Amino acid sequence: MTQGTYDVVVIGGGPVGENAADRAARGGLSVALVEHERFGGECSYWACIPSKALLRPGNLLAAIRRMPGVQHDGRIDAAAVFARRDEFTHGGDDSGQFDWVRGAGIEPVRGHARVTGEREVTVEGRDGGVLHARHAVIVCTGSVPKTPSLPGLDGLPGRLVWTSRDATTSSEVPGRLAVLGGGAVGTEMAQAWARLGSEVHLILTGPRPLPGYPDFVGDAVAEGLDAAGVRLHPDTGAESVSEVDDSVSVGLPDGALEVDRLLVATGRRPATETLGLETVGLEPGDPVRVDDTGLASDVDGQWLYAAGDVTGRAPLTHQGKYAARVAGDVVAARARGETVDPEPWTRYASTADHHAVPQVVFTDPEVAAVGQREAEGPHQRDVELDIAVGGSALHADGYPGRMRAVVDTREETLLGVTFVGQDVAELLHSATVAVVGQVPLGRLWHAVPAFPTISEVWLRMLEEYGL
Repeated sequence: MTQGTYDVVVIGGGPVGENAADRAARGGLSVALVEHERFGGECSYWACIPSKALLRPGNLLAAIRRMPGVQHDGRIDAAAVFARRDEFTHGGDDSGQFDWVRGAGIEPVRGHARVTGEREVTVEGRDGGVLHARHAVIVCTGSVPKTPSLPGLDGLPGRLVWTSRDATTSSEVPGRLAVLGGGAVGTEMAQAWARLGSEVHLILTGPRPLPGYPDFVGDAVAEGLDAAGVRLHPDTGAESVSEVDDSVSVGLPDGALEVDRLLVATGRRPATETLGLETVGLEPGDPVRVDDTGLASDVDGQWLYAAGDVTGRAPLTHQGKYAARVAGDVVAARARGETVDPEPWTRYASTADHHAVPQVVFTDPEVAAVGQREAEGPHQRDVELDIAVGGSALHADGYPGRMRAVVDTREETLLGVTFVGQDVAELLHSATVAVVGQVPLGRLWHAVPAFPTISEVWLRMLEEYGL
């Protein structure tokens, strides 16, 4: 049984919790890190890492097909793809992550954690007991799938319904797979499994996938999905589901669709239902609202913090890690008696959450975006053009790609950039630096892109703007 008092107790041992704990420990504090599943969290075992391992072979094969002279047999060895994926996830063994936690001077605790009072956390499970925090409790429990209200879904046997975890960890290719949801998870997994050999149907409630992006992005990704063999059902939405002869019948407006597995990828919600937050006046199931230091806005006193998906601010692993570093540094500074002034763009403020959140959708074509995705006022302008430069022409025959930059025409700085095309993810950090740094376009003009690279599109964008 675990008992004890630490300077900080962090709930959630995924990448966000690990970073919060590490920064607090680097600040000289004693830290306990509580995890109820696997240290390393969702991203390491069920999301970012395995999904990209499944996607990469298909994207590479598609790239080869755009390059004359490269011989290939057009096949993907699914068993080899699964084996490589499992190497990255260590077959679900988190002992390496556990050892890292302990090696960083952090006390790993296995079990379900609940906040049972101010600076008090009760752990149930293997290392059950009561932990007390001298300075702070930091909640980093991430998010869980959001289940739609769909007639018949609750009655389907679990073996027929996939969550995102099943989609990234299965080692059997279903003959027929229906995917509900056209967001990042739905589109990525639809394309991955189609290329692994499944007959995939992507059911969309709107006209195109990725509705949160500009239309040209959704149209390009739809073409890529179609080329991969995914059958799109736009402006449809499932009306009901039922079990028929050990398969799933999906009721659509124009008739029934029968598949072997149903992937429900209709979004995620903060994982706060079982944390005991009602004991400190918060609503279970709701996000933990925080300020830019990570401090919970609706709890008295400077002791409850949160970072990552659980806050609902910017639900991406890299953004959660960024906010976690801020929160860990803030807790350590306040523990030393320092006054924390969360001025924007300082180490004590997660300012980028509001202005420069980078995101990649790893479909083919890739989608990469940061900041605003379209002009929103009279002093803003969209600059949109095809990625048609020497570098892209050499990169792939008939290179399909497009970009949009959103410009503040008063300051002549970038507010956001969106790319779609093969391998555009590697253009994203330069865009992020330009947005965060508020680099004037006149100065950006002097950042000369090397020839011949896809980055030449930066020059063409500036010329399109008028420089």
